[in-house]
Amino acid sequence: MKSMSKDELKALMSTQNPPCISLFMPTFRTGAEIQQNQIRLRNLLRQAEEELLANGLRASEVKKLLEPAQGLLGNAIFWRQQSDGLAVFLSADVVSYYCLPINFDEFIIVADHFHVKPLLPVLSGEGRFYILTLSQKGSHLYEGTKQSIREIELEAIPKSLAEALQYDDLEKQIRFHRGTTRGGERGSMLSGGGAELDDAKENILKYFRQIDRGLHDLLKDERIPLVLAGVDYLFPIYREANTYPHLMEQGVTGNPKGISTEQLHKQALEIVRPYFQKSENDAIAQYRQSSGTGLTSSDIKEIVQAAYHGRVASLFITTGHQQWGFFNAESNEVELHDKMKPGSEGLLDFSVIQTFLNGGIVFSLSSEKMPDDAPIVAVFRY
Repeated sequence: MKSMSKDELKALMSTQNPPCISLFMPTFRTGAEIQQNQIRLRNLLRQAEEELLANGLRASEVKKLLEPAQGLLGNAIFWRQQSDGLAVFLSADVVSYYCLPINFDEFIIVADHFHVKPLLPVLSGEGRFYILTLSQKGSHLYEGTKQSIREIELEAIPKSLAEALQYDDLEKQIRFHRGTTRGGERGSMLSGGGAELDDAKENILKYFRQIDRGLHDLLKDERIPLVLAGVDYLFPIYREANTYPHLMEQGVTGNPKGISTEQLHKQALEIVRPYFQKSENDAIAQYRQSSGTGLTSSDIKEIVQAAYHGRVASLFITTGHQQWGFFNAESNEVELHDKMKPGSEGLLDFSVIQTFLNGGIVFSLSSEKMPDDAPIVAVFRY
């Protein structure tokens, strides 16, 4: 199941072939409640069908539009890949669905454009991190949040060291013995000396370089931390192969097979928690230091314009606040509306999305933690 990328968000926002169907629902991964997943989707698709028919579409047009999502019902493999929430986007040009670590409210919207507001926690990188488990017999990538963890399927990386090196008998090339690593976990350790040990490390390095290349397309636009998990002698070898700039210095030590997914999530969360707090504190300090220089603003109109043109480096928004209005990209003018009306859009959400698309960082804070007494403030690049 794929994650939301910057390019995919751009494609969703540029869709101009209505009707556009945006569907969101919570999902369950285990237990008796997983049966509710398909029931929820079936009910939401029925709502979409009724709304599309009421809007004047013919029954044959509605059937064709909803057919891709109808095909998910009864797909056992699809439902085994769930996280906390499912987002589905359908139009004549687009068929996309995303399994995401967000506990969505259940709703569906049929409009002239896709509704992407519920994706904001993922887009802003709020509390998200990756975990890469390292093992010569197979490595795995997980996406975590403060509340959850899920595995991401990776087809572009070798399944094991043996596959990476294409050796029929790996044991003839590298000798191992069982040893104890820090933390009491047991795992394979390199043995031997001289050229033999150098060859063993070089083979593992080749394997890790292939993993790094396989992760490149997924991580190239990301700015969230990556935590390594595995026996600790593998960490410096992977760091030599790594090209991702947000790799955490500390890792989860021990044989990944000896730790549950829940324990992995808990230990990795403790590693990234200070990272998130420092990033937030540093951004707030930069805002205060830059105040009065013309590089900060709490004016919603100015921020909307700056976000669209790629000037926003850091954006702070108050959770739960909304400002309706309209931005005309051609005239670069912003209208503020007291309440939602035809043509209105959420300007805070618009600013978040544009900041994300243009490489800025977004922080969603409570009103007490905002660096200024305003629902939205920004630090400009220039």
